[in-house]
Amino acid sequence: MTTMKRLLGAGSATLLAFSAALSGLSGLSLSTGLAHADPVWHQVVYVVTSNNPVNVDIFYQDQDPTLFSDYSHNNYAFTPQVHADVGPGQPWVQPVNLLNPDQWAMVTATSGRGPATAAGIQCNLSVDGKVVVSKVGPKGALCSLRTW
Repeated sequence: MTTMKRLLGAGSATLLAFSAALSGLSGLSLSTGLAHADPVWHQVVYVVTSNNPVNVDIFYQDQDPTLFSDYSHNNYAFTPQVHADVGPGQPWVQPVNLLNPDQWAMVTATSGRGPATAAGIQCNLSVDGKVVVSKVGPKGALCSLRTW
């Protein structure tokens, strides 16, 4: 006896349940999968300044690494260095776009081996228009949303 004859003999309710199960399975196999939303880019703005003129070395994160191991093995590929003169009315400002600023937004500035500045070196880190970190130090400062 074939499966269909057995199902027909067992009653139409069983046949309907079997058909429904097959329909559900075929619907799954034709599914296109989950929809993926486009990534949300955040505008991050780094600012370094001082109340006295000073030359600073600045490192800042300008992109999200695809894998942490990429960053770990060559962090300078993701963290450019610039030298800038900053002071009253002369801030260094750098906007970047990051997908995950909680993980990757970071700017650090230092006067290096030069003397400490009385007013200090200040960094500000803004995400989507809001200042989220502001630090000041006598020879430099680090602004980040995570602990490095």
